[in-house]
Amino acid sequence: MKQPRTAASHHPETDPITGLGNRLVLEDALRDAQAAASNGTSPAALLLLNLDGFKAVKSSVGHAAADLILQTVASRIRAAVQENDVVTRLGGDEFGILLPATPLARAVSAGNRILAAVEPEINLGSANVRCTASMGLRTADPSRTPAELLMEADLALGESKAEGRNKVRTFDPATLLARQLERQIVSELGHAIGSDQLVLFYQPIVELATGRLQGSEALVRWNHPERGLIMPDKFIPVAEATGLIAELGRWVLRNSVAQLAAWRRDPATAHHDFSMRINVSAPDLQSLEFVDDVREALSTAGLPPESLVLELTESAIIQNNELDRYTLMSLHRLGVGLEIDDFGTGYSSIGYLRKLPVDHVKVDREFVRDLGKDDTQLQFLAAIQNVIRSCGLDGIWEGIETAEQAEALRSIGCTSGQGYYFGRPVSGTEFTAQLKRQETWPS
Repeated sequence: MKQPRTAASHHPETDPITGLGNRLVLEDALRDAQAAASNGTSPAALLLLNLDGFKAVKSSVGHAAADLILQTVASRIRAAVQENDVVTRLGGDEFGILLPATPLARAVSAGNRILAAVEPEINLGSANVRCTASMGLRTADPSRTPAELLMEADLALGESKAEGRNKVRTFDPATLLARQLERQIVSELGHAIGSDQLVLFYQPIVELATGRLQGSEALVRWNHPERGLIMPDKFIPVAEATGLIAELGRWVLRNSVAQLAAWRRDPATAHHDFSMRINVSAPDLQSLEFVDDVREALSTAGLPPESLVLELTESAIIQNNELDRYTLMSLHRLGVGLEIDDFGTGYSSIGYLRKLPVDHVKVDREFVRDLGKDDTQLQFLAAIQNVIRSCGLDGIWEGIETAEQAEALRSIGCTSGQGYYFGRPVSGTEFTAQLKRQETWPS
């Protein structure tokens, strides 16, 4: 196995803790392998290995023991590869391994062998610890630079950790394109919020017994000048990660209540008496200015507080800390409606219904989807509806796609619903046309 000089020599290309080569050694080896591949040799395979949860382990055992763990992992990697393979430490708990002239299938097999070798407990004298690892794999394409190959192997490593760790994940070009799109979204989203690129779509919430419109959920879209209509699942996570979510939320708040005010002023649509619903993020509840933003938006639009319902996602309420509770109570005192969204999934708990000052519960679409497939499902939904009603709350059922589903829910006492049966999200112009031409939903 090709290795640099020993750690004792303190050579600039040698990692002083493990005695392995460093990033310079790996990059040189990559260039050599790529040159060989250009002359007809099979491409090399680049593996990046990162220990799972090493920061927490280091905090619990101390620096000296952490160095011993790194030394042990280095020895185990060396023992799991062939003589001419290059093993390096890139810093922290990350290792790079280059397998010269190695087909993809054999590289995956070698990666799994390395992961298995790392996993057994490590004896630290006073304690034993077990470290699993995640791995990203990239074929050393001769057309890519070493820096590009390392970046792409690191993307695959990130995918491995996201998928549950302790596995080999091969680089997928689609992942690179997604990251590039994400970076572009980050650079353009701030401008989009301040320009006319964002648009609101509206989906009806309907009284099941009569078809009367009870509410409209405002759903933001990005009308990109080059890529067309971008759905929120593509840019909302980016907005959350970059801190733009608060600015985006204020835009949705201002524009949705302004649209509701316009509908109420227009004689052709004013006879519809319904509320506007918008989604609230965790940063909104953590902002001391959010209640003032809501109050100002309603005042500017000339709307009473009860005309607005704020939908609280699970991520927004799960922390349930003092600031969250203060914000929720302040909104409750202001008079706006509060609604738990996607109830019944993830961490959702009946305890929320009793502890939080909410008025409505929106039940996740997954429950409605199984109606008609299981004879006991309707009884189960009736039990959920009874719990919601016993807490003094209104229930809205998502995901209604057929008349049969709507009638089944109505038969067990459910009062409100939302879904494609009543209407898909449409632009403000189209929703206005619906308000003018129909009295009930569906038409």
